Amino acid sequence: MNARKVIIDCDPGIDDALALMLALASPELEILGITVVSGNVPVEKGAENALKVLDWMNHTDIPVYCGEPLPLVRDYVDAMDTHGEDGLGESAYPPITSIRPKEHAVSFLADTLRREEKVSIIALGPLTNIARLIQTAPDALSGLDEFVSMGGCYKSHGNCSPVAEYNYWCDPHAAQLVYEAFSTEPMLSGRLLHMVGLDVTRKIVLTPNLLEYIRQLDPVMGKRLADITRFYFDFHWNQEGIIGCVINDPLAVAYFIDRSLCDGFAAYTAIETEGICLGQSVVDAYRFWNKPANSYVLTETDHFSFMKFFLSRVINAQNPLSDTVLHQLVTVPCQNKPDYT
Repeated sequence: MNARKVIIDCDPGIDDALALMLALASPELEILGITVVSGNVPVEKGAENALKVLDWMNHTDIPVYCGEPLPLVRDYVDAMDTHGEDGLGESAYPPITSIRPKEHAVSFLADTLRREEKVSIIALGPLTNIARLIQTAPDALSGLDEFVSMGGCYKSHGNCSPVAEYNYWCDPHAAQLVYEAFSTEPMLSGRLLHMVGLDVTRKIVLTPNLLEYIRQLDPVMGKRLADITRFYFDFHWNQEGIIGCVINDPLAVAYFIDRSLCDGFAAYTAIETEGICLGQSVVDAYRFWNKPANSYVLTETDHFSFMKFFLSRVINAQNPLSDTVLHQLVTVPCQNKPDYT
């Protein structure tokens, strides 16, 4: 198998940690490095969490680089209310001292894209590192193969405002710069940014029953997942009335590997940078602006196939009962409706 070369840009974060586990367990990917940005937690905490996942997955050979500590323009607002003070659900796993994160994520991105052929980026957090790359080294974009971003929403409501998803809300100016680059940068001519937004990620819910199934098949990994998601479970119940937790980022990794898991359409997308719609991804589905598409917006996903894919990689769930059990455990998530009474 010819593995695809990728850099994962992230802000670990509970669901980032799950996405890294999936990526590290997937032979289709050759992960050249992990770049970290401030988002769910400050960049230093995110880098420490990335090292923990690498240690769990026996991949401490992969370098981790610290990137941008602040958004391009707006004040930084973390998501530790969602992910815990440590970013991993208050799980209190000790730091990894045998390896340390490196500095200069943007330089690493630029150098790698210039040196290697056909390198893709899977971005799981705010797009600040990528925006800085475009600002400081636009020539490096010639080495970019594909770009997948977990962020935004089309018809779904937001998760940190009525209209905005957190990654783009955290640094809307960076998101807008990156989307616009896919319209204007010569090095990106003809390319589309793959937007894996809340329209599809909200359908990916790790439930208590699924977590117990994981613990039965792989007690060690099951305990880790239980430790880091307990906080996330509580947050989703208190905030959204969901029994379980939405795991956004792993879908972006899975989609990069297997395009049959999602479907969508090409459109021009812009990101709002001001006012009450700060961070909104405005998808011109009906071509009001008559601009060429700069994005491929995902709207549908097969949540059963995703969960089968995720479990087959992360805990090697290959036994003959796997499909039968999953059909019992995986149900269509209920999309909550506002209660105006």
